[in-house]
Amino acid sequence: MTEKESLLEFPCLFPIKAIGRGDDLDKLVYSLIQPHVPDLGEAALSMRPSGKGNFMAVTVTITATNQAQLDAIYQELTVCEQVIMAL
Repeated sequence: MTEKESLLEFPCLFPIKAIGRGDDLDKLVYSLIQPHVPDLGEAALSMRPSGKGNFMAVTVTITATNQAQLDAIYQELTVCEQVIMAL
């Protein structure tokens, strides 16, 4: 998909959510996203447990600059064994 085919207008604020397990899931998700967003601050990160507490949802809101950047971030998250789902 090219930038012209994207439904997003860049740059834009874009929340990325990763759902998984693990005590340090927030640090892991941050470490996977940060190389793609050099100016990412820790304030961009928030966490929330699932209703039954079995999973953790980590949301990182970034300033997305292009579709390739988002694709690379989602690729990193989906190959990570601790991340069950990335939205």
